[in-house]
Amino acid sequence: MTWTRRTGPRDERGDVPGWVMITVMSAGLVAIITAAAGPQLRTMLIDALNAVGGG
Repeated sequence: MTWTRRTGPRDERGDVPGWVMITVMSAGLVAIITAAAGPQLRTMLIDALNAVGGG
């Protein structure tokens, strides 16, 4: 068996549709988590800033 090496230019673009799907799914997860836990996270942040600021 003889192996030959491909010497032409390689396709360096990668899997563009896969990256688009990952990006859209990540944005969707962030939106869902923010909608579900937004008020609690806001309250926690305000409480933490007040504790640090002494207010």
